[in-house]
Amino acid sequence: MKTAFRPDANTRVLLVRAFKSGEALLLSGTATGSTPVAASDMCLVKLLVGPGHAGPADAPSTTQGIGIEVWLPSPSKWNRRIHLLGGAAMAGGPQTSLASFADAPTASPWRVAGEEGAVAATTDTGHPAGNSSFLMNPDGTINTVGWNEFAERGIHEMTVKAKALAAAYFGSAARYTYWHGGSTGGRQGLKQAQKYPEDFDGIIATSPAINWSRFTIGVLYPQLVVQRDLGGVPLTSGQSTAVSMAALDACDLVGGRHLGYLLDPSQCRYDPAKDKALLCTSDGGSNATADCLTTVQATAVNKMWYGPTADGSVPDPAIDNGLGTTLSPNQLWWGLPRGASLSLVAGQAPFFIASDMTALFLQDPSRAGPTFTNATGNGASRWKDLSYAQLPDVMASGRALQPQFSDIDTDNPDLSRFRARGGKLITVVGSSDQLIPHAGVVDYYRRVAAQMGGLDAVQAFYKLYLIPGMGHFPTNGTGNAQANPPLYPEALNYQALTDWVEKGVAPPDQVVLNTPATAPAASGLMCAYPRMPAYGSGSITDAASYSCR
Repeated sequence: MKTAFRPDANTRVLLVRAFKSGEALLLSGTATGSTPVAASDMCLVKLLVGPGHAGPADAPSTTQGIGIEVWLPSPSKWNRRIHLLGGAAMAGGPQTSLASFADAPTASPWRVAGEEGAVAATTDTGHPAGNSSFLMNPDGTINTVGWNEFAERGIHEMTVKAKALAAAYFGSAARYTYWHGGSTGGRQGLKQAQKYPEDFDGIIATSPAINWSRFTIGVLYPQLVVQRDLGGVPLTSGQSTAVSMAALDACDLVGGRHLGYLLDPSQCRYDPAKDKALLCTSDGGSNATADCLTTVQATAVNKMWYGPTADGSVPDPAIDNGLGTTLSPNQLWWGLPRGASLSLVAGQAPFFIASDMTALFLQDPSRAGPTFTNATGNGASRWKDLSYAQLPDVMASGRALQPQFSDIDTDNPDLSRFRARGGKLITVVGSSDQLIPHAGVVDYYRRVAAQMGGLDAVQAFYKLYLIPGMGHFPTNGTGNAQANPPLYPEALNYQALTDWVEKGVAPPDQVVLNTPATAPAASGLMCAYPRMPAYGSGSITDAASYSCR
């Protein structure tokens, strides 16, 4: 191994550790009852790929390089695959730590190596876990090295090194290399297809955080609505649930019965500002509970559902509910679908990436939240001072800085090189995603089709699936805690990808999915875009009652 693996001048081997089958997976400390054990013999290799980014030792932007963990199954168990796993949020982690190792949100790399028999790897994309402070240099300038490692180089280096280690350890190259990631991991996968098409034979890009400079400001928008329209006082948890439930009740009828989630939120035009049963009695409604909404609050929710505009306006949902296939003239980005939980974007504090990006787009750390630190000043939540009229400039700044951000938007529709090398790509997104509006992902897919010869041509190598009621990652994304939408298991997604790549069996346009609840048993459909589940007859919780149309 030492002679077969020849790291380049920028690469250091930090640790090599073998684990026997049944051995506790620990690098330090004492095992407990919850400590995972190795399913089979495997080997962990930790790498550091420089040159890193120089600077003061205590600066978040100062690094030695990209940390990578590669998990190698025993030679007798190797299935000749490399199965690499994506990160979440800002994708940092303890990959360079000699006392611990990282897990991935999609699947544990040690589980992939020990149980599946594939080489697995993860990366910290050049920084430890935490917020986005590492993307700004101590003098307030843009850390272009950090952006590059986070946006693309970290994944590419991990892929190159995993392939080299596999060839050295097993004495032959892998037959197939796969990417598997969601959210940031989904964005990472699409970046590879766009920029490094030779790296992967197949890619799973779930709920991808693409359109970065626009969706992040879109995620901040509900908080700005709270500041500008509601005096800085967000809806209570009860109010958020009440308005989401009201939208579901108005739009979830299937066969005359309430499904609990929406088959197609683009068809829902519910307007809480006209719902007497939701509005407070003081505003002409009939709701006397603590969860009632004022007309101003109801209009604010309409704004959150519609998405950011340059003047804070929102049209009548009967005319435009914000979920058109293209953005309306005054719409800067899409909002959340009606019925999706509002807790992640309209709660007590903004999603940290949204406020951090505002600071980075404007190159003003004070705009970020208090966890953002920099020598020129720390985050002071001055995103609260933004007016609606400033939002187009914030987004425009993010777009203009894309060359220095290593094109973090990851929205290039030209996948011709990936298609030409025979690559296959699957994206699954929930139509009740409560963090990344699914309409932006659909828009990207439509632009790929427009760029590459139409929908039929694209579906020959890239399929998009929308799952009704599903949120960010495979969860119930609605404001209805009792909703039981069908969710896809990651293993099913990965099986579909490997069958497509290795056997030429394309994923079907109609897939039956079970719901997580065991009683009563229920199921639903996952349809390849542009099809959506349509009810025919029978039980509304039985996939056999639906077809993809």
